[in-house]
Amino acid sequence: MADQQADALSLEEVVEFTSGLIRIDTTNRGGGDCRERPAAEYAAEQLAGAGLEPLLLERTPGRTNVVARIEGTDPSADALLVHGHLDVVPAEAAEWSAHPFSGEVRDGVVWGRGAVDMKNMDAMILAVARSWARQGVRPRRDLVIAFTADEEASAQDGSGFLAERHPELFEGCTEGIGESGAFTFHDGSGREIYPVAAGERGTGWLKLTARGRAGHGSKVNGENAVTRLAAAVTRIGAHEWPLRLTPTVRAALTELAALHGFDPDFREIGRLLEKLGPAAALVEATVRNSANPTMLQAGYKLNVIPGEAVAYVDGRFLAGTEEEFTATLDELTGPDVQWEFVHREVALQAPVDTPLFGKMRAAVEEFAPGGHVVPYCMSGGTDAKQFSRLGITCYGFTPLKLPVGLDHQALFHGVDERVPVTALHFGVRVLDRFLRTA
Repeated sequence: MADQQADALSLEEVVEFTSGLIRIDTTNRGGGDCRERPAAEYAAEQLAGAGLEPLLLERTPGRTNVVARIEGTDPSADALLVHGHLDVVPAEAAEWSAHPFSGEVRDGVVWGRGAVDMKNMDAMILAVARSWARQGVRPRRDLVIAFTADEEASAQDGSGFLAERHPELFEGCTEGIGESGAFTFHDGSGREIYPVAAGERGTGWLKLTARGRAGHGSKVNGENAVTRLAAAVTRIGAHEWPLRLTPTVRAALTELAALHGFDPDFREIGRLLEKLGPAAALVEATVRNSANPTMLQAGYKLNVIPGEAVAYVDGRFLAGTEEEFTATLDELTGPDVQWEFVHREVALQAPVDTPLFGKMRAAVEEFAPGGHVVPYCMSGGTDAKQFSRLGITCYGFTPLKLPVGLDHQALFHGVDERVPVTALHFGVRVLDRFLRTA
């Protein structure tokens, strides 16, 4: 098995599948406004072509998930979950260099919404499964493949639905991989870093409501709901959250410091991040909690003081800090503004001293000689949160070898999202090697 590798056709198919999935518009605008079924049927067709028996599962008509299992050679081994989502965020075509749903392959690059988030990984999984079918390869442990709906919103029609209503499909799964990690990060010195996600901040999306006395805009009003809300939003936006280093972030800082030739001083995080240079971008968003105001709603006429004003805040919290997060929001909003969670998910941590992490590291470094794999914590969240309810420890592992100048993280939800063909080829080779040995 050691000398086997993904076949040549898989390198063609990963490009074909990435492009094909991008051409299927699965824009998730929230509030249930999405239809993943055509993409799910596309993925299921490719899995069936690999001799698998994919299941199509829906909580809501059109919001389709796909689950299939590849049997391993060792029935005593725990199963491994390999997951990716099918939905994408909206894209405004007028802002793009290529139509966001064209799946155009131009100058060695696949263009379109989902090229990195995350139809590329979906395509890699499909390409590897089909390559194995052609070669007669079976992994050591069972692999459960899951393509999900609704990751870009609440996940209630996707991984949340699967975890709650179909846990039997994940029987035996103890570990999993999904987005986002094992991509090339260039630190400006010629060094290639490959961060593998071993944690996620928790999600705390908040609704703030201020109530007051409605009245004429020309009158004195000491109970103005807009004023009360604005004051609370300003306090939240200006708040400096304290440093909170989780084990995953400490591990990331330790390994990054070692690459830069110094011992980390965790008492001086600002100085430590400064010494890391561009590599600080991998950790600076995860050394503390955050709460960013994002939406405001108030009033219906310029000369009318409304009786209610509403704001929304994107909050994120590190593992072990949720109580501190909520207490801080109570303080910042004050007595005149009420707040509630509109979406709340746990923070995650995964160990980095496990055999599985070592195998991810080895697979990347086999195809990226001189590359350095380090753990990191994601600032946002993924379907790993929902799958964690089943006792599955998840990592972000979507391998891509990227050229200097292509900012992978900026492409997530950005304009002109794209992925080089060579990056997809690298991803298939690394994923193939890892899954054979995992």
